[in-house]
Amino acid sequence: MRLISRKTLLLFFLPGAIFMGAFLIYPILTMVYDSFFEIGLTGDRSFVGLANYIRAFTAGGFLKQLRNTIVYIVIAVGVETVMGFVFALFFELNYKGSRILRSIMMAPLMIAPLVAGLTWKLMMSSSFGIVNELLTRVGILSSSSDIIWLADERWSLLACCIADIWLTTPFMMLMTLAGLRGINSSVLEAAKMDGASPLQQILTIKLPMIKPVLLTALSVRIIDAARTFDIIWAMTEGGPNSSSETISIVIYKTLTRYADIGYASSMAVIFIVVLVVFTLVFMQSLWNPRKSM
Repeated sequence: MRLISRKTLLLFFLPGAIFMGAFLIYPILTMVYDSFFEIGLTGDRSFVGLANYIRAFTAGGFLKQLRNTIVYIVIAVGVETVMGFVFALFFELNYKGSRILRSIMMAPLMIAPLVAGLTWKLMMSSSFGIVNELLTRVGILSSSSDIIWLADERWSLLACCIADIWLTTPFMMLMTLAGLRGINSSVLEAAKMDGASPLQQILTIKLPMIKPVLLTALSVRIIDAARTFDIIWAMTEGGPNSSSETISIVIYKTLTRYADIGYASSMAVIFIVVLVVFTLVFMQSLWNPRKSM
């Protein structure tokens, strides 16, 4: 009977295994293999060894995109985490009408990143965008053309970060709120009886107790932000002058516009290795919370 049940379980897992092998494992292995070659437009190959990897770190371009990616992650995920936590504390109070407001806050999660990028591209237009118009009316800008969000190297990456923050702050809020709702109310009641202020309750009780939830949400968002493509491509396509170009964008351009399959594959391999190492470090901190403290 055990043998039959194991065979049945294997049959259930077989479609998933075939799917992963065809659409995940095989493409990754092919990408690693291609990264050691220089591949022409006609498909002819010449083995170059680690030349593509050396080029990625010495050519200068890849390192610039890596810096842009890190800046993008720090700004977007950092602001999303803080804002998500603040909104979660606000909705934790469970006042009248909080459910309606919370539902409205969830609206951006229902919008595709590409659509969100196109929407913010229109909103940040220096000609007819509502963002500059509002900033002008409140007196922050003297003219709607003072800040050209998407055509100025100083602002293009920040503009993409703002769109990302608007889109995914609700996710961080939802995860944090779930963690806060899971805290035992008796612990908070005991803290109140001991004279702990609301701020002390947040810093000494709520934050430490929702740490696993926060780490999980952060790991998901950091990985998601690192591979962001839709929003940036819709808003700036990596421009101007590569100022908002992240690793995902440069890999896409190298592959589709310049048809440099080997170089694009090597950058993708480096990117995957970095993300895997990062994920392992985060998982280690989740499974061994005492070591991470």
